Amino acid sequence: MDAGLDLVEVSPNVDPPVCKLLDYGRFKYQAQKKANEARKKQKIVEIKEIKMRPTIDIHDYGVKMKAVQRFFEEGDKVKVTIRFRGRELAHQELGMKLLDRVQVDTADAAKVEQWPKMEGRQMTMVMAPK
Repeated sequence: MDAGLDLVEVSPNVDPPVCKLLDYGRFKYQAQKKANEARKKQKIVEIKEIKMRPTIDIHDYGVKMKAVQRFFEEGDKVKVTIRFRGRELAHQELGMKLLDRVQVDTADAAKVEQWPKMEGRQMTMVMAPK
């Protein structure tokens, strides 16, 4: 009466250990399918970067903010970078004001994950969706 079944230990840590009679090859195949399905449903969070200058125009700022909102809707984090060139480096308060404005404009959709800081000639801030 060979039914082609295997004796598989289901949970070895309990007392007494639990075993089942089943087709081990089919069991492994179904476990692999379940793992693949779970991997398919995972969302990988990416960090998107938006680059600006401290003297950005109002319309250009609006275009960048639309892109930032879209990134938050897709569930991605956003790194806002202000690049300073030449004498702009002497007016870092302009970059700080701009990042504060970005934070206020996106307050309903995102929270600040990393507050603004200077890194060489650029100021960066990382925001994550709520």
